[in-house]
Amino acid sequence: MRSTVILLLLFFSSLNFWAQELNCVVTVNSDQVGQTNQQIFRTLERSLNDFVNRNKWTNRVYKENERVNARMFITVTKFESNRFEANIQIQSSRPVFNTSYESPVFNYKDNQFNFEYIEFQPLIYNPNLFDSNLVGVIAYYVYIVLGLDADTFALEGGTEFYKEAQKIVTQAQGSNFAGWNQSATDNRTRFVLVDNLLSNTFREYRIAMYNYHRKGLDILGDNNSTGKQVISGSMRLFETLIQRRPNAFLIQTFFDAKSEEILNIFSDGPKVDIVALKSSLNKVAPFYSSTWNEIKY
Repeated sequence: MRSTVILLLLFFSSLNFWAQELNCVVTVNSDQVGQTNQQIFRTLERSLNDFVNRNKWTNRVYKENERVNARMFITVTKFESNRFEANIQIQSSRPVFNTSYESPVFNYKDNQFNFEYIEFQPLIYNPNLFDSNLVGVIAYYVYIVLGLDADTFALEGGTEFYKEAQKIVTQAQGSNFAGWNQSATDNRTRFVLVDNLLSNTFREYRIAMYNYHRKGLDILGDNNSTGKQVISGSMRLFETLIQRRPNAFLIQTFFDAKSEEILNIFSDGPKVDIVALKSSLNKVAPFYSSTWNEIKY
């Protein structure tokens, strides 16, 4: 009896020690559809939370404190029978070394999210088959989030995750669901996002992701001046990128997550060359010029 109890304790402690990859909260909002019976939306929300957080997405071993923090907000705009029209916003963050601060890594809204769902149907991800746009889109963004997180800790550390996301894109090509194909008029599809992440054409983005977080943010607590210099230097990497690819989609996604953080970093503490920094920022992210104007000493 005693040995059985010990084995059970070891089993449950191992479940806590070796955790799944994500700590993700999925929220389904149905306010726009005016549906009286909310049960199907609540069931969908519970099922998606279980699907994302309990599924084993990789062969890597994650400790509980290594799980990637993320949120997914699904806003249903139209609902009829088992057909849903929606958008999905994905946010993720990562801890900064020696602080309690969580740095935003990804903040992206995908407006092309239509799917079919029958209440209580099991959500199962098959890496060799695309048979559900709901499962496909969620799995795709799980791998994007894991890849971006890995890129902030190791140079190009997210490649294996992006390749998994790219497999989903390839399988989805003939599905007739929007957002999976390359488009001459839309440079913000799921195809474009993962294609850019894996392309050498946009390599500066991934170098900047690593430098900004691992060599910049993570040392701010110990050496604020050096950390700021590294973060400022990351902006110059983006300048190199936009000379080759003006209006690069990846740069937009970076500053959608980082604009407020950059403002806060350079608004106090040791001074750096703010004139040069603001010049770089206005070149690579002019859409946030009002934010950059707030950086003052």
